[in-house]
Amino acid sequence: MTLPETMRAVEIAQAGGPEVLRFTTRLVPTPKADEIVIKVAFSGVNRPDALQRAGLYNPPVGASDLPGLEVAGEVAAVGASVSSYAIGDPVCALVPGGGYAEYVATPAAHALPVPKGLTLEQAACLPETFFTVWSNVFMRGGLQAGERILIHGGASGIGTTAIQLAQVFGARVFVTAGSDTKCVACTRLGAERAINYRDEDFVTILKAEGGANLILDMVGGDYINRNLKALAMDGRLVNIAFLQGSKADVNFAQVMMRRLTLTGSTLRPQSDAQKARIADVLRTQVWPLIAAGRIAPVMDSRFALHDAAAAHAHMESGAHIGKIVLEI
Repeated sequence: MTLPETMRAVEIAQAGGPEVLRFTTRLVPTPKADEIVIKVAFSGVNRPDALQRAGLYNPPVGASDLPGLEVAGEVAAVGASVSSYAIGDPVCALVPGGGYAEYVATPAAHALPVPKGLTLEQAACLPETFFTVWSNVFMRGGLQAGERILIHGGASGIGTTAIQLAQVFGARVFVTAGSDTKCVACTRLGAERAINYRDEDFVTILKAEGGANLILDMVGGDYINRNLKALAMDGRLVNIAFLQGSKADVNFAQVMMRRLTLTGSTLRPQSDAQKARIADVLRTQVWPLIAAGRIAPVMDSRFALHDAAAAHAHMESGAHIGKIVLEI
């Protein structure tokens, strides 16, 4: 396959709201020795894209300044040392940036085959959320079968993925969501109890169950102390975002007395080697479950690439259930 010289893409004109996303033309990337170039069919839309657009989440050194952290499409070029993929292979991939474009380069070790039975549109919804959930819930959070997990933002892309993964590996799943419709969607995915945070107190509900062994939180702010109260003895709190702020006044006596663990991570700045390790585990532990139909991405909506601003506005409205994609 001969690559064109230029491609269509969406760039961030300046820090600001969705309106700062604009169409542009860029040079098509060429792969480094360990990279592949993907002809993108669909790109997932994620919160970090919006944070980057707002000027709050700069790309790592050497990464594309274009937004977009996950894609699906066909391999269009391979680096000199790549033997795992060939031109034309259908793949989905975690990318360091540049997903809002017709072509993107990424380390071959961060790509995964499109699971059997999934479309490219569905596959574009997998990398960012599955890498994030697996690394934080299972690798960092150590979730075990029979444990109680509380997932905040249960109807989000991360939430709908975490519900399914936690349930299929034998955990008891509790979630919070902002409407009865979203709560119903969460229970259909496998949540034992969906808590409408506008009407109910998740701390009271989890305490009545014996406390959460693990909490996955992207809210932060006043949720931090409430989360600590909702944890069981030896409970773990894993933060992956702070939609309501990253600071809290915490009494660490309760952390000591109840042997709590507070941790968290962000995916994008992690090393290429660590991302490759996560991909390897997903390939063996999770991809067969997707191929078997036991787990599937929850799709909310599709937008054309030139409507990226509308896709961001929809995501930031909080009205979506599951994943939003751009059709490239």
